Amino acid sequence: MGARRGRPTSVVELSGEERETLERWARRPKSSQALALRCKIVLAAAQGRHNNEIAAALGCHAATVSKWRNRFASRRLDGLSDDPRPGPPRKITDAKVEEVIVKTLESAPRDATHWSTRSMAAEAGISAWSVHAIWTAFGLKPHLVHEFKVSPDPQFIDKIRDIAGLYLNPPEAAVVLCVDEKTQARALDRTAPILPLMPGAPQRRTHDYRRHGTTNLFAALDTASGKVITAMSARHRVEEFRKFLNLIDKEVPDHLDVHIVLDNVSTHKTPTIKRWAVRHPRFTFHFTPTYSSWTNLVERWFSELTTKWLRRGTHTSVRDLQDSINAWIDNWNNDPKPFTWHKTADQILDTLASYLHRIPQTGH
Repeated sequence: MGARRGRPTSVVELSGEERETLERWARRPKSSQALALRCKIVLAAAQGRHNNEIAAALGCHAATVSKWRNRFASRRLDGLSDDPRPGPPRKITDAKVEEVIVKTLESAPRDATHWSTRSMAAEAGISAWSVHAIWTAFGLKPHLVHEFKVSPDPQFIDKIRDIAGLYLNPPEAAVVLCVDEKTQARALDRTAPILPLMPGAPQRRTHDYRRHGTTNLFAALDTASGKVITAMSARHRVEEFRKFLNLIDKEVPDHLDVHIVLDNVSTHKTPTIKRWAVRHPRFTFHFTPTYSSWTNLVERWFSELTTKWLRRGTHTSVRDLQDSINAWIDNWNNDPKPFTWHKTADQILDTLASYLHRIPQTGH
């Protein structure tokens, strides 16, 4: 038999640690397909198999097998990674990147409250696209502002623990209802017919409207089922709120206790309501902290009603508005979707503490 021709084949011998690493990389779901193939090539080479045999088994070219076999033989595991691709050198140095970040965080242009990509590009002497790339890499968005309000409620911690505990661990033989009012819901009609959605054009409507009155919507959201108990009235007074509490008392079975989550509106704390609570001992009121309506889940339901139904709706009278809202509520209650609360009181308080730590002179 004649001697084998061609380039000499590198002999691959693996240590136990290298074999374990290669097998793990070859089967790990998050490994790239290219790296997994290279690991399989080396493992097969360690078994003494020839390049053509390995290429046929793995569905690649023999030259590919030879390349990664030799790379591993000379550089071991480090040889399986890709070499840096050739290209032009970086034009923006680390010092320039640092300059852009520091200026973005600690200064503002003379003619604006925040930097834009173009104003920062002119300041730093680089292109606007480069500024955009730096901001994207470091998660900087000078054009965005998120508003917040720190609650001054002296019982904030106790109320947060009370409400979060009520959501996460509701009492047995009881129903938890989130109650609030959507006041002054307006019956609005556009001054011209709405132009429908068309291919290439969104729905169009006039910016002005005609007012046809308002209504007040009372809602009680069952946190367990997602169903709502509602009532509408022309006025928003203590008397209307008391009538709504009577409606809740009638709708909830007598054998269940009722826990009500409320905000701090004055109509919820009047002597009339306090006397009503004394006459109905199965009701327990839980008040949200001041400026913390986000802790009341019914606000999330009001958001659904507003964004999906009212914001783009048109109504020619208060009766038309009320009928429209009732139709949407009936549809909701036919297939209710409860809103699930996930955050514990400790998680909420830790998040708030991290904000306050960055805000000087908060008094908290």
